[in-house]
Amino acid sequence: MIIYSDLKTSFIDDVLNGEITDKIEAMMFDKMHKHVSHNEIRSWENSLSRMSNVLNTPDIPDDVFISLEYNIPHTAKRVDLIITGSSDNETMSAVIIELKQWESAEYVPDKDAIVRTYLNGSNREVTHPSYQAWSYAKMIEDFNEQVQNGEVTLHPCAYLHNYKNKDPEPLSNKAYESHFTRAPLFLQRDAGKLREFITKFIKSGYLGKETVYLIDSGRLKPSKSLQDSLGSMLKGNEEFVMIDTQKVIYEHILECAKDIEDKKKVIIVDGGPGTGKSVLAVNLLVKLTSMGLATSYITKNAAPREVYSAKLKGSLRKNRIDMLFKGSGCFYSAPKNTFDVLLADEAHRLNEKSGMFQNVGENQIMEIIRASRMSVFFIDEAQRVTMKDIGSIETIRRFAEQEDASVDLLTLDSQFRCDGSDGFMAWLDNLLGIRETANIDIVSEDKYDFKVFDDPSELRREIEDKNKICGKSRLVAGYCWNWITKNDFSEDVFDITIPETDFAMKWNLSNDKTWAISEGSVDQVGCIHTCQGLEFDYVGVIIGDDLRFDGKEIVTDYTKRAKTDKALNGLKSKYKTEEERQDAASEIIRNTYRVLMTRGMKGCYVYCTDEKLRDHLKTMSSKKL
Repeated sequence: MIIYSDLKTSFIDDVLNGEITDKIEAMMFDKMHKHVSHNEIRSWENSLSRMSNVLNTPDIPDDVFISLEYNIPHTAKRVDLIITGSSDNETMSAVIIELKQWESAEYVPDKDAIVRTYLNGSNREVTHPSYQAWSYAKMIEDFNEQVQNGEVTLHPCAYLHNYKNKDPEPLSNKAYESHFTRAPLFLQRDAGKLREFITKFIKSGYLGKETVYLIDSGRLKPSKSLQDSLGSMLKGNEEFVMIDTQKVIYEHILECAKDIEDKKKVIIVDGGPGTGKSVLAVNLLVKLTSMGLATSYITKNAAPREVYSAKLKGSLRKNRIDMLFKGSGCFYSAPKNTFDVLLADEAHRLNEKSGMFQNVGENQIMEIIRASRMSVFFIDEAQRVTMKDIGSIETIRRFAEQEDASVDLLTLDSQFRCDGSDGFMAWLDNLLGIRETANIDIVSEDKYDFKVFDDPSELRREIEDKNKICGKSRLVAGYCWNWITKNDFSEDVFDITIPETDFAMKWNLSNDKTWAISEGSVDQVGCIHTCQGLEFDYVGVIIGDDLRFDGKEIVTDYTKRAKTDKALNGLKSKYKTEEERQDAASEIIRNTYRVLMTRGMKGCYVYCTDEKLRDHLKTMSSKKL
């Protein structure tokens, strides 16, 4: 989605007449339902004025197109400015410019593409501007079929118009050479050089508008999922370009791994759904293993491990897969510092005890910290979905202190799921009462495909149609129906039935631990235990009677959960009063639906058994069917 796009002459006039920021601000609200901060407006005024000066030359044709604030597909990231036209051979060409307000920066040794600069009130480590510009261009290429096929060529660069050239220049350190070679860097006194760069690739405005259209509305490639890319990643191929905080955290962890002999280390990576925690963890697994460090990737939930094992079958030996991917309950007897690095994904799902009867070991968090020289916990506390889930930042800190380990808390903020819609994520958290946000509706948030259905059979048909495209759409439900077919395999027996409709389906098969990728599994309904940690293109969510709308607010009712659901086991013994039980169960129920409703990268379709909740969701989303 491009916020602003017009001819060069119109852009220069808008800047000259002081209208450019008003137009962007209005279009930002109209297209993304997003208010803009005063600081962002000031940065537009500053940067776009400088860019107008650069463009105001007959060397750059008047009929080239200038596009601003392009939202990269499936992410929450925006490209500052794109110039489109054609090159000598009439190839569609686009110059991508990352604009920065920086006045200075410092070289950061031993970290690839990382610099330090003053940002948001303090000195911070961030990606080198050239790397950022290149990574954004690479993501556009990954998602856009016409760009990848060469119909449109992209030429990224960075322009730091407030940054006075220094000697020596930290940003031009030889360590960054590979980055500023593929995305040149232009500083305050380099406006002329930036002009030369633009004119090198943009010879005329011919095809400029068509190029904008292909970038903004071209054919999108099927979404790349971690489970499909795992085999290639383990061979050392770069399947996912790490951007912004992902890259910063990745380099920080690699730096920490270089001296793990000195002191035990614990790193906590906090991030919501779709912020790339699992992609980061697997990238680290590959790199740390290549460095000769004994490293394993851990999940408490078996579903991701089973899916990964199925995907790797034939390319790696089973014992190798088992060494790389482990459950969280196998470290209770491990001697201290057996492993160099343990990467605990979905750390919020860690339990206190291990074993089939939860009677083995002491505490999984403590055991992981003790068994490794460095442990990395990827966590989202709002994804705890059973009474046994004890993973929290506070608990990890406490056990790290007991083991005399240093602790780093890092935060991921890049959004790669729900089509990169920060608005949808904030709206959902506010809706479910997980955190209060300003997003009380998603009236104009049409970037992410969210729909509410009145008929569960219609929801099913829609998901089946989406699944025919590339086999990556699934139905899931809250655990409000007993698992009858676990023991009764009769064809005419169903688990999930909705009496007032003709809807009847079975839960996923008990012997199919790879439901998320199995052929035909669109005919079964998954639950929280088979989809957490995984992702689909589209997810259809059936919300049961444990979540309803009472006319004023969304409320929960844990008594409506299925008897076969073990998520609330121990509720009555752990909490003495009914009020305490209600509060604890309510958190689990709300978190469960948050997880289910954020599994879709492109869209989420919902049916609620409670009619009032259906109507409430329609009102709050303003998308009625």
